[in-house]
Formats: sequence, structure tokens, C-alpha cells
Amino acid sequence: MKFNNEEVRRQDRLLDEKRAFEILQSGEYGVLSMQDENGTGAYGVPVNYVWDRGNSIYIHCAPAGRKLACIDACNQVSFCVVGRTRVLPDKFTTGYESVILRCTAHRGLHEAERMSALSWLLSKYCPQHKMEGIEYANKSFHRTEIIRLDIIEVSAKSKRMGLTS
Repeated sequence: MKFNNEEVRRQDRLLDEKRAFEILQSGEYGVLSMQDENGTGAYGVPVNYVWDRGNSIYIHCAPAGRKLACIDACNQVSFCVVGRTRVLPDKFTTGYESVILRCTAHRGLHEAERMSALSWLLSKYCPQHKMEGIEYANKSFHRTEIIRLDIIEVSAKSKRMGLTS
């Protein structure tokens, strides 16, 4: 994984690596963008996710559907997480932070990796109910797919206007 802000057009709006990874760690959701399954357009969908604090993001979904068809057709994807935002109507702008990842998507993971990812998702989204969540995950494991996004490159930028530190 490489942190690379060199290709960001607005070099005056770069976020540093530390803040980018804070946003990645704490983000509530991300948008997974893919080439559509026919190779004729794009498909983006918001998803819950967890970052393993290394080189991978994990998301969960049903074992069949459009996301998987798109990934089967082309596993090169983009993943975007938005940090703080604030619309400034009197300035006709928005303050924001965003992190964009270039990734390869993988499915058909080993059961142990899939269950670990579900456990991390439970720790992130419902830590007070993790034991019940593990029971639920075990019961629904057969109808749950896990997608691993291996991070190739990360970039991040912001427009600090109106954002509090």
C-alpha cells in the first residue's frame, strides 16, 4: 500500500497520511465504485466496512448480487470515505475531508478470514452486542459473502473551511 497525494489536482488541499488513516479507521461507511458488470458504465454503492489497520478493507454482502457480478467482471475498484463535512451556504461551498483508495477486490475467501472480518465488523459497529452478533454471524454465515479490498494506493484531501479541529 502506498500513500500518494502526487496526483491530487489541488495540492493546496492535501491531507496528511496520519489524518487520512484516522478517517479510514473511524468512517461510518464508504462508497465502493466499480465498473459495471457489462463493462459499459460505472456502479457505486455505499457500504459498511472495516479496515484491518494494514493493507485491507473488508465489506459484507449477500452471496449473490450486482456488487459481486461487477467484481467478477473487473476486480479493480475505488473506495471512498468521507470525513467531516460542513455546508457553508453563505460562502457557496462545503468544507470536507475525503480519502480515496485504489484497490483490488477479492471474494471466495477462506472461512477463517471471513469470520475474522465479521468479528471486526461487529467490534466496529455494535461492540456492546458483539457476543449476540457472533451468534447471529454463525447462524447466517452460509448466506454472507465477505469481500476483501487490498489497498494499492491511498490519497486524501480536504477543504478545511468551516471544519473544527
